[in-house]
Amino acid sequence: MPDVALNLTKQAAEQNVPILKAENLHTWFEIRKMGFFKAGDVRSLDGVSFELYQGETVSIVGESGCGKSTLAKTILGLNHITKGKLYFEGKDMSQFTKEDLKKYRANVGYIQQDPYGALPPFMTVKKILDEPMLINGIKDKEERNKRIREVLEEVKLSPVEDFLPKFPHMLSGGQQQRLVIARAMILKPKMLIADEPVSMLDASVRVEILQLLRGLQKKHNLAIIYITHDLSTVRYFSERIFTMYGAKIIEKSSTVSLLEKPLHPYTDALFKATSDPDAENLKKYKEVPTGEPPSLMNPPKGCRFHPRCAKMIVGKCDQVEPPEFAVSDDHCVACWLYEKK
Repeated sequence: MPDVALNLTKQAAEQNVPILKAENLHTWFEIRKMGFFKAGDVRSLDGVSFELYQGETVSIVGESGCGKSTLAKTILGLNHITKGKLYFEGKDMSQFTKEDLKKYRANVGYIQQDPYGALPPFMTVKKILDEPMLINGIKDKEERNKRIREVLEEVKLSPVEDFLPKFPHMLSGGQQQRLVIARAMILKPKMLIADEPVSMLDASVRVEILQLLRGLQKKHNLAIIYITHDLSTVRYFSERIFTMYGAKIIEKSSTVSLLEKPLHPYTDALFKATSDPDAENLKKYKEVPTGEPPSLMNPPKGCRFHPRCAKMIVGKCDQVEPPEFAVSDDHCVACWLYEKK
């Protein structure tokens, strides 16, 4: 765990000033029949609470469909909050005016999963980086050009003059992702949301991109939410890890504590299913939970993992939703196995 980021996290926690705070966050999407009749709701986020501090990276892990990307888009303000609260620097975002929301979005950079799909194919690199500044009222052309050169140097797209007139299709996958990061950094944000930023890149390029993000974080004291299903990278890139399942966060822990001993049966299974690069893995049997992830339109009663859990307590796990139990100072889990008797 990097000392700089960890110290920043501890200091912020002591001062009780998270840059981002979610309280019982719900994002539901209404389903209609024939365009008129309500058929139900897809509960894509269903009671998510956490705090993020300046200078730290939080990794959010879980299988596809668990709500990771919905959480990212809700934080960005792209999804409507059905219930609950989001606070940015202590301010309730539900009270934001249009001008407040514009300033907030300038303070939050977004790095998408598919770099080519995230970039407009009809714009040059210069135009792609110039547009966010124009939208946010930076009228001085000299200032904009200076900032474009600075950010391209930071993401190592140099010599800068060679890249400015290029279109996205003229760049490699790694260069496209560096450009997406440059666009996210162009307004000097306080926080980055990286939604599986390396999942579409070659293994060798993944390391470079993660090292780049870590370098930018240290230089600018950024808070980063790193959303991924690639568990092989989280141990090198985050101070804390949150596990999501069935639209809920079921375990929160420091990276060191979670890697030493994942507590929730689902987190344990998730990490066991991630193979280290070792030929001996061919000879090892790994237990994988049977069944499918829960329906988010009609989630099961009680713990949402109980239909797949080998340690399920009959009459409890299948009836009552578990609260969050603090097992240690840096490790919480929503599982009845850790109820204090």
